[in-house]
Amino acid sequence: MSAALVIAATANIPPLFALLALMLAGVVMVSLLLLRLRQSMLAGYFICGVLIANSGVLALLGGGESHDQVSQMAEFGVVLLMFTLGLEFSLGDLRFLRRLAFVGGGWQMGLCMVVVAVASTALHSSSWQGAVLLSVALAMSSTAVSLKSFQDLGLEASPGARMALAVAIFQDLFIIVFFLFLPLLLPHEGAATALMPRLGSLALRGGAFVILAGVAARWVIPWLLNAVTRTRSRELFTLSVIGSCVGLAFVGGLLGLGLALGAFVAGLAVSESIFKHRILADVMPLKDLFLTLFFVSVGLMIDVKAAMVLWLPICTLTAVLMLSKAGLVTVIARHLGLAHKQALMAGLGLCSAGEFSLVLLQNAGGAHLWSNDTQQTLLAASALSMGLLPALLKFGIPLGDWLVKRGWGRGKPVKVDGGNLRQRISGLTDHAIICGHGPVGEKLNKALLDSGVRTLVVELNADTVQKLQRQGQAVLFADASHEETWELTQLKNARMVALTFPDATVNAQALAMIREHRPDISVLARARFSSDVERLKRLGATQVVNDETEASRAMEDAAITLQGA
Repeated sequence: MSAALVIAATANIPPLFALLALMLAGVVMVSLLLLRLRQSMLAGYFICGVLIANSGVLALLGGGESHDQVSQMAEFGVVLLMFTLGLEFSLGDLRFLRRLAFVGGGWQMGLCMVVVAVASTALHSSSWQGAVLLSVALAMSSTAVSLKSFQDLGLEASPGARMALAVAIFQDLFIIVFFLFLPLLLPHEGAATALMPRLGSLALRGGAFVILAGVAARWVIPWLLNAVTRTRSRELFTLSVIGSCVGLAFVGGLLGLGLALGAFVAGLAVSESIFKHRILADVMPLKDLFLTLFFVSVGLMIDVKAAMVLWLPICTLTAVLMLSKAGLVTVIARHLGLAHKQALMAGLGLCSAGEFSLVLLQNAGGAHLWSNDTQQTLLAASALSMGLLPALLKFGIPLGDWLVKRGWGRGKPVKVDGGNLRQRISGLTDHAIICGHGPVGEKLNKALLDSGVRTLVVELNADTVQKLQRQGQAVLFADASHEETWELTQLKNARMVALTFPDATVNAQALAMIREHRPDISVLARARFSSDVERLKRLGATQVVNDETEASRAMEDAAITLQGA
């Protein structure tokens, strides 16, 4: 009776909308619980999908049709993930961490792949294509969970975290190349044709895509974004960025190279431009939303009844995966010069499966490279390892101390320079942040620099940003009303903030975010009208300069001077 009532109540609601509403509400509730327990929210997304898939609600909300639609939306999350991966890719990080990245990452990926491939072949669990794909999937680690866990523990600048970052950079490079060859591994019609013609076709299609992407990166996208920024339309800028990402992803898909590769190249095309930081601020919320759908959609694939039957293989695979990867990376880190405790932390930080592990396993499931039981085991073990990582990394601190006290190695730590975990203006401390570089901002910037104060300018005029970059001024092409902007400005290390534009609405939004992160910092704001002064002071401005008041004083002085003349 209750099921009939639910079906009747939802008869006029599109099944996809009903499922999305249930998913998002469930994600919020489960994630709140996990945050109280100080666990990763990624595990909450996965758990939410598992609960929905096994509660019987899918049958009431459209069944498999709505599930397929969510899976298609989740693919967009992967596209945005690849786009931001290309956008955040840093040649500077790679240059500073190249030894740890190429040597450490190369050994980690190579040894993990060999071990998994040999084990898979020995167990006769899949074809050679399945063994290759499985070896790559389980060798990958979760960059997001690992680096976020290091940040939560306040260890993002430690040698162990730098080692994890370096290996993550190598893994990102590897997966991009692997996505290029992924169509050759997945069975499809005509797969029986010779390998060399297929490789030749891939080379031709790849070459065509490189030419098209190069033209877009060199001329089309920069011209488009420059034209759009002059309109000062935030909505049009966001649409242009997403359009560029989806457009190149579409071209990559048309050429049979995959949507993911096209999206990565789109991100790479603007990674060194002045628009990078503003694009990150605009795209990150969308990426987070669609990646949430991706993790939930992975959870939707888990059959709890089957998992209960397969609990022993799942737990065994999770334990073997995490222990073997942790041990392997620890040994590699020690050979690269890290102290024992830092090597252990690097090993624990990279011991789980990763986001791309789930992407590859989903692709393999659709290609039927192995049995359904194996697919359930792999997905559950990969997700479980990601959920356990934050707690395991936290446990690694006292474990490392305990081992060191008992004489476990006294090696000297290696100096790991460079690189920031997020693309920020590096090396800035005790600096002033100046939002806006119009006539007021320009004079204030000059006065502070003449006084020996380091400054960082936040500006939305592309021509001004390019001019300041040529002058060697630290500058961000970013919007002061975006949360991401204040993470990029190194606000926690700044001495003051100056909001030099007179827009009270933008200043109010900026003040709310500034006070959330730095309630103690001095903030100088500007207001066009007298009515805005008290409002900005209530929101936390230390001092407000009013255009009307200053103009009236100037007029008074000018009038008195004229009368005296």
